[in-house]
Amino acid sequence: MDRVSKWAAGTNYGPVLTPTELYLLRDVQLELHPVMRNEDDEFFLTFNLSNGSTTGTRPGGDGRELEFTAKSEPATVPRVSELVIITHRSPWCTLVRNPDGVTCGDVCETLFQDYEKEVTPAEFATLNPRAQDSINRYRDQAIRAQAGGWAAGGYFSQAAVSPNRIRRADWLTDHIIFDKLARVESQYARQRLGFNAPNIICLYLTRY
Repeated sequence: MDRVSKWAAGTNYGPVLTPTELYLLRDVQLELHPVMRNEDDEFFLTFNLSNGSTTGTRPGGDGRELEFTAKSEPATVPRVSELVIITHRSPWCTLVRNPDGVTCGDVCETLFQDYEKEVTPAEFATLNPRAQDSINRYRDQAIRAQAGGWAAGGYFSQAAVSPNRIRRADWLTDHIIFDKLARVESQYARQRLGFNAPNIICLYLTRY
């Protein structure tokens, strides 16, 4: 299967596996889309979890922004109906679902929506005072940047940062830029979720 057909958008390129089917097949290894694993020769994704912007550039190019055309392409091969995304940077687990097969765009949109959710007082209380101060500082910085008109292009709507709430994105402080997705280490998956499965994926983030 060539590069074009392997990652082609649509529903006619192989079955979409459910979590149950992945469990029964046991030895299935999911291959992540080159854009999602940050190994595409033609497109480098810049995805900001704080405001939802998704832009890109050509590696080694002139820096011009490119449209995220891979957003409709499958995030994995074989295609799956559900991805479970965890990260070392936060305690939350993001479920990305699409019965027709999770796409790259589904990953970005669901992560953005999940990290727009408000941190509960109980969750915030698990942090030490220094970490709490850091989160508040970066949240205030985002508010000032927003007031100054800062924004990055993308196909998601720009989120308003509120001084009256702390979002999960604020928890990440300055690590709000998507770096890559990678297969998770089985020990870490079991530590976080109590089990491991082929569709559990680790999200890596970098500073803006």
